[in-house]
Amino acid sequence: MEDVQNRQDDRSIPIDQVGVSELLYPISVLDRESGRQNTVARLTMSVNLPESFKGTHMSRFMEVLNRYRGEVTMRTLPGLLAALKESLVARSARIEVVFPYFLERRAPVTGAAALMDYECTFIGEANGGREDFVLGVKVPVTSLCPCSKTISDYGAHNQRGYLTVFVRSCRGSSGDWQMVWIEELIAVAENAGSAPVYPVLKRPDERFVTMQAYDNPVFVEDMVRAVAVRLRDDSRIAWFRVHAENQESIHNHSAFATVEWTRPLSQEEPGESSIVKEAPES
Repeated sequence: MEDVQNRQDDRSIPIDQVGVSELLYPISVLDRESGRQNTVARLTMSVNLPESFKGTHMSRFMEVLNRYRGEVTMRTLPGLLAALKESLVARSARIEVVFPYFLERRAPVTGAAALMDYECTFIGEANGGREDFVLGVKVPVTSLCPCSKTISDYGAHNQRGYLTVFVRSCRGSSGDWQMVWIEELIAVAENAGSAPVYPVLKRPDERFVTMQAYDNPVFVEDMVRAVAVRLRDDSRIAWFRVHAENQESIHNHSAFATVEWTRPLSQEEPGESSIVKEAPES
């Protein structure tokens, strides 16, 4: 049968990315406590398409993914990206993996336990001989307004906020990316809010969390700066972007702040890559 995708295209327009999206697939990711965690991811996979070809072969994305089914991490994405480039005869390949990651969280007073989900993202890209990997995590927090606390005779308004953190790690002496755990980024983000968010709270826990937030008021500006300080001081981190957004409880809008930072080249490990210029908007 004729390979229609390989027909000549005479419009002289190369395509930066073409592929498949909104693909649900079971994967296994690294878990700091138990080794591995099974979850279901939403994937976007793409390659570049030279100007001379009419189309790409969409079925090959699924064929490659099926060969690499199982663990999807910074350890396995380079092989998957290389296979995509080879199978689709492409110069560059990109994969974005968004998935829920679950941790058991215990209430601060009673110790009541339940699972809590966090939205995580892996972004892998291979362009020519260069590779890149970005890890992202979106963390819910409670924030209490410092202004409201200061000007009110009693009480202060608070709200649920979200801290979204994307990081690129430095390469170690072996040339591999240094490991940054999802759990570490969650802890950094939670510590930047007025109080963490929990899946289950009894009355003593609710009292504790409410007072904890009241004693630790923060603006969105405070939250992104607190995360930035922690990540900037971590020698494993080559680049980060931090985005905080509060779903305001007394306004019909949200408030946000964003900080992006790149470690100076003199402080980076040799071979550091910078293919992924932007992470997804939170």
